[in-house]
Amino acid sequence: MADQIEPEIVLYDLACTKNVCFSPVVWRIRLMLNYKRIPYRTIFLEFPDIEPTLKGLGLAPHDSGSGSKHKYTVPAIQHVSTNTYIMDSPAIAEFLESTYPDPPLLLTSELGREIETKARSAVGPAFGASVMPREIYILSPQAQEYFRSTREASLGRRLEDLLDPKKEGQAWAAVADKMRAVGELMLTHKVNGPFVLGAQPSYTDFFIAGSLQSARVVDEVVFQRCIKYPGYHNIYEACLPYMQKKD
Repeated sequence: MADQIEPEIVLYDLACTKNVCFSPVVWRIRLMLNYKRIPYRTIFLEFPDIEPTLKGLGLAPHDSGSGSKHKYTVPAIQHVSTNTYIMDSPAIAEFLESTYPDPPLLLTSELGREIETKARSAVGPAFGASVMPREIYILSPQAQEYFRSTREASLGRRLEDLLDPKKEGQAWAAVADKMRAVGELMLTHKVNGPFVLGAQPSYTDFFIAGSLQSARVVDEVVFQRCIKYPGYHNIYEACLPYMQKKD
């Protein structure tokens, strides 16, 4: 029997009933870990357990100016050999790149920043309105109660009210041109390779692929709405080798 490789990283992820990763922000880090072939294990946390667990590990809460609605969020990691704990995907990505520089992963680029900014502002509202209210269907009863109470308090209405088929279709139709434009940006260097910058993946590719995989876990229809546009499908397919470990 082969010796089991000891994990170098412990990844704190968001639990769901499918027992796989479904958080887009955690997927960015998971893709990075898989790409760099860093041995890791996952601890899945239910929504209401995130704050007490991470606080108990000694992590400081998000700064009030961070823009986060919550004091504690996943992803978080433990670097086992140094017993270092880090929360928030950008900080984790920087740590992983400096600690595990081979193979290298470019964390930012001018084109990448443009794609991420435009994707968030142009596509984000329709994407979030379709994915977020459906997340409740893959949560445990305990997490469902927490998710519903916090999200509905913020929205001022029931989650089900967001899933009007006619309004949802109109929302996607309204962003179609913007989605197509962002997709074309993703293909800027297509002659050099399948990724945003050409032959090698960057963190922006994991931003895109992680969001798409999140949608796919939550609802296949939402995923299909996105990949029908050029660019999105290309990046997703190129990142599939780094999605094999989902748990």
